[in-house]
Amino acid sequence: MADDLDLEQTIRDNAQGPAEAQGDAGRVRQHGLADQIAVDRYLESKKAAKKKGLGLKLKKLVPPAAD
Repeated sequence: MADDLDLEQTIRDNAQGPAEAQGDAGRVRQHGLADQIAVDRYLESKKAAKKKGLGLKLKKLVPPAAD
């Protein structure tokens, strides 16, 4: 869970900061916001796929007059 919060916070920070910066030490460019959101969706879908049961519950229905 801590990784989820860190990733979410990183995406928020990157959205607020500049996409590209240049200085004496060189030039820095980060991945686009759309790419970061796509990575977040991909990681969440992998996590959901690992869960047991796939979100379905199977129950046996028995009619009340079945004697």
